[in-house]
Amino acid sequence: MKAFIIVGAINAFIAVALGAFGAHGLKDKLDAHYLDIWKTGVTYQMFHAIGILIIGLLIGKVAAASPQFTWSGWLMLAGIIFFSGSLYVLSLTKIGILGAITPIGGVCFLAAWVLMVVGAVKHL
Repeated sequence: MKAFIIVGAINAFIAVALGAFGAHGLKDKLDAHYLDIWKTGVTYQMFHAIGILIIGLLIGKVAAASPQFTWSGWLMLAGIIFFSGSLYVLSLTKIGILGAITPIGGVCFLAAWVLMVVGAVKHL
C-alpha cells in the first residue's frame, strides 16, 4: 500500500531530523538522562518507520488483502506516536507522568510485530 510507504518514509525523515536536533540543538539544554530518553524515542521511531516501509512492500507483494499487515502498519504508527512522542515530550518538559503513556506505544509495537509474523505465515 502506497500509504504505508509514504508514512514510513515521512517518519524516517522525522526521526533523522529529530536525531539531529537532539544531537545539536538539545545537547547543551538537556542533561544526559533526558538526552538519552530523546535518543531512545528517535531510535524506536526509526526502527518502526522502517517496519512501516516493509509493511508497505509486503502489502504490495500479497495479492489478497491482508488485514494482519494493514493492522501491523497502523499499530506501528500508533506506537511511534505514543512511545516516541511521549519520550520527546517527557525529555522537553520533564513531566514524569508522561512515562505512563510510553508503555501503550510499546504494546502497539509488540502487537504490530506479532501481526507481521501472522501475516507472513498466512500470506507469504
